[in-house]
Amino acid sequence: MLRINNIKIRKDLTEYEIFEIAIQKAHIKKEDIIQWQISRKSIDARKKEDVHYTYSIDLQVKDEKKYRKLEKVKELAIPSIEPKTTFKNRPVIIGAGPAGLFSALTLVQNGIKPILIEQGEPVEKRQESVAIFRKTGKLDTSSNVQFGEGGAGTFSDGKLTTGINSPFCKKVLEEFVHFGAPKEILYLSKPHIGTDNLISIIQNMRNYIIEKGGTFLFNTKAIDFEIINHHLVSVHTICEQTKKVIPTNHVILAIGHSSRDTFEKLYEKGIAMEAKNFSVGVRIEHLQEWINQAQYGTITKLNLPPAEYKLAYHADNGRSCYTFCMCPGGVVMASSSDNNTIVTNGMSYFLRNGKNANSALLVNVTPEDFKSTSPLAGIYFQKDLEEKAFLLGGSNYYAPVQRVEDFIKDKKSEYLGEVTPSYQPRIYTN
Repeated sequence: MLRINNIKIRKDLTEYEIFEIAIQKAHIKKEDIIQWQISRKSIDARKKEDVHYTYSIDLQVKDEKKYRKLEKVKELAIPSIEPKTTFKNRPVIIGAGPAGLFSALTLVQNGIKPILIEQGEPVEKRQESVAIFRKTGKLDTSSNVQFGEGGAGTFSDGKLTTGINSPFCKKVLEEFVHFGAPKEILYLSKPHIGTDNLISIIQNMRNYIIEKGGTFLFNTKAIDFEIINHHLVSVHTICEQTKKVIPTNHVILAIGHSSRDTFEKLYEKGIAMEAKNFSVGVRIEHLQEWINQAQYGTITKLNLPPAEYKLAYHADNGRSCYTFCMCPGGVVMASSSDNNTIVTNGMSYFLRNGKNANSALLVNVTPEDFKSTSPLAGIYFQKDLEEKAFLLGGSNYYAPVQRVEDFIKDKKSEYLGEVTPSYQPRIYTN
């Protein structure tokens, strides 16, 4: 494949019209082209008087020698897998979030039939539990925004961003498209799927894994691991008060961020672990039209998507403050997974057409900030903050809210101003 880069488009055009502009720019004859595809699309808004799209297009031509000046596409090869299919016992995957689902998908694509254990509900049922919590404050600690099929990312806009350069990045995107995601995620500079689309996509992935021999055990929690002579021999589970032992010698722990009791059990079993740096913070919410104007200005006539942003500040003392998981046109989600805690997350639907934008505003913390040297000290540091937020919100899953100006002045907010917080079930300002 050959690549035409830096195609600047200042009008809303169809993909084919963009293709025609690209080959005209590169002086390529249409009859020489076997196939083509858009490989990159981004928005250049550095100059507000000249906001435009920038495209790259990949082509396969009959004779590459005729177009030697064009960049040749270098594809990263996916490493081959030589599966060992003679397992005495089936491998077990704990957790049906992104890591668990893609682990199961990779295994069945290589002839291995895993058992996938998920303490939460299937995604369509889990969606109902999340809606009930947002409406009533009734929390299901096993199935919520953090736990259940699809993991926390299902209710976090389905953003597809990474800082690594790996051939598996492209494979992940292609798999999502195969199971129903919009094709444009293959070339957008900041792709996202949208929570509304993810529900059916995850169902499609599950059905495929089952069709290929995988097994899903929902509402089933891993509670213990049997290890003999340093070798795993079984996983102990519980489902609706019924305990079961699953013989296995291979486990993938795809347990995510908040499975605190599982981390404690692994530590109890002597599994090596260490504390690590992470980040904590709040959600900051604005009107989406403010972000659009700040990013795009007021001159452009392009039909642009809701604007995003990313900010970072690095202090001399080693601390960093930065935004993360910015949700254009989104809502702030009630995301608690433990009783009597407040956790927030951000979510957008595919169209990102909500009135508000929101982002996590974070600061890094290190093991030196924790109250002990235990590898689990960060977990307890987190939980302490979540419990304090619960108390500040009135001890009923209402989120404590403060205007930015009042936060800076360290005073309580007496009014909300132009931004109406999107958090449900309710907010608390006193």
